[in-house]
Amino acid sequence: MVHDVAARKKPDAGAEEAEGTGSPLLQSLGERVRERRRAAGLTLRDLGAASGVSERFLVLVEGGKANVSVVRLDAIARALDTSASALLASAPTDEPRAAEKGPLVALLGLRGAGKTTLGSRAAARLGLPFVELDSLVVARAGMSLTEIFEMHGTAYFRRLEREELERLVARGDRGIVATSGSLVTDHETFELLCREAVTVWLRARPEDHFQRVIDQGDARPMASRPAAMEELRAILRARRALYERAAHIIDTSALGLERSIDRLVKIVNAASRGRLPAPSVG
Repeated sequence: MVHDVAARKKPDAGAEEAEGTGSPLLQSLGERVRERRRAAGLTLRDLGAASGVSERFLVLVEGGKANVSVVRLDAIARALDTSASALLASAPTDEPRAAEKGPLVALLGLRGAGKTTLGSRAAARLGLPFVELDSLVVARAGMSLTEIFEMHGTAYFRRLEREELERLVARGDRGIVATSGSLVTDHETFELLCREAVTVWLRARPEDHFQRVIDQGDARPMASRPAAMEELRAILRARRALYERAAHIIDTSALGLERSIDRLVKIVNAASRGRLPAPSVG
């Protein structure tokens, strides 16, 4: 039975901070929660709001480091439209995981490019794994991205990002991976990505980047920043040459959601057959 290490007088969303030992059972549970969340297209914040469990504790759960109570596990399961027993159904195993078929396809682009939406839906259609590199960093650090940057700084984030990418490559993981918008500015990590993955830049107009972030319920880009749009345009101009190094470019503003997904599926299928088309813009 999985249980909380320490009882709390008030089991609110910010009270669950008990860390486990990283046992195989907790690792298996964390992987299943993460897979269900990604398949549902939910962020950690979304799952926290739906389950009433704090985002920080969900980070620990997905990282296999939390002794989660039955009550909280049930809340998480309900938010994921499943059951606690289903999340616990698979016994942990020490057998090496078989490599997934197909290439490792890496999505590039600023926030609002559609990396999570397109990546998760294309992966679901293809029956391939989808992973967000940021989520791996968050699980590794045991804290949110905001906390990582505030407490440890950019250099620490970059180191974890590179190490998590190296782990994906070393394990021979295949599927679709969404990268951070600024990964291209880290020369060593970007070079590794270009060598080991099929890179795809999800290009979009600055206005679409902006609106998509707002549609996700995040108004921070505009908060007390009248020049926010110009700042976004400047970032896109500065990184354009780096993004254009991608093997393929999907113009999500021109194609729209469904046609962009179709295009990404075609790129992955071609790579899976070992017949990658020439670098393309579509």
